[in-house]
Amino acid sequence: MKLIRLQGNKLYTLAPLDLVADASAAVEGISLPCAVSVSLVDDAEIRTINQQQRGIDKATDVLSFPTVNYASGMTAATANARIKCEYSADEKAYLLGDILISIDHVRAQAEAYGHSAERELCYLLAHGIFHCFGYDHMNPTEQTEMRTMEEKALNLAGVTRDGDRESLPTDAQLIALAKEAMHRSYSPYSHFKVGACLMSEDGRVFTGTNIENASFGLTICAERSAVFKAVGEGVTAFSTIAIAAESTAPWPCGACRQVLNEFAPDIRVLVAWGDDHTDESTLSKLLPHGFGPKDLP
Repeated sequence: MKLIRLQGNKLYTLAPLDLVADASAAVEGISLPCAVSVSLVDDAEIRTINQQQRGIDKATDVLSFPTVNYASGMTAATANARIKCEYSADEKAYLLGDILISIDHVRAQAEAYGHSAERELCYLLAHGIFHCFGYDHMNPTEQTEMRTMEEKALNLAGVTRDGDRESLPTDAQLIALAKEAMHRSYSPYSHFKVGACLMSEDGRVFTGTNIENASFGLTICAERSAVFKAVGEGVTAFSTIAIAAESTAPWPCGACRQVLNEFAPDIRVLVAWGDDHTDESTLSKLLPHGFGPKDLP
């Protein structure tokens, strides 16, 4: 899911906000390319907006203003018809709402709860996004449901209080993240959008998309985009890669198979295309007798 940053802040560099947004859309089960706008503000600004919009004259940590008019009991996963009323040609996505997060509250609450500002910012973003998905917490049942969804999204994005995941991402979740990445494809020449989600052996996930170039030869595939992102973060051991496209099975090309072989000769390869078509293999089957580091003296 796309984040439209209306106001930047150096704190953005601390958190995997795009991954949290994608994970939120994945666990909700949204099939459309969607977006939310996000502003990082101080307590004074969020207090002013809280008073103007809600009649509450105090600062708060996060405010959400959904654009979709959900029916009672409906959330984004079951509201495609209503979401389609919010299409933005400029963003090439369906706009689900506006989120404001107080940086002052991020820092104060992180210190009070004993975790990082990164984790607090990610939580507040997920909280705001699920409000834009139609969730609320006006009673204990709603609060439990919303909190459960938030934790699922944060866990999928690898954002936990203690750094330990509750569970590894499922194949379905990896495919969903690959589909989310696919929406950000830069493919003005081939018009063939591809997204990839690479999972490390310890359960961390890295997404990538194909990025084309007018010279053609400098185009990079989604799989290599994800691999290079992971290696740039110091991760070189991988167990699974999911690759998604719109209409054709996106088996990795020869160059991507060779790059994957450099780090994970036995990696599982999942492909998804269309509404519900999936297949899987292993790199050793896709690249028999592959040449890699083991073959060098």
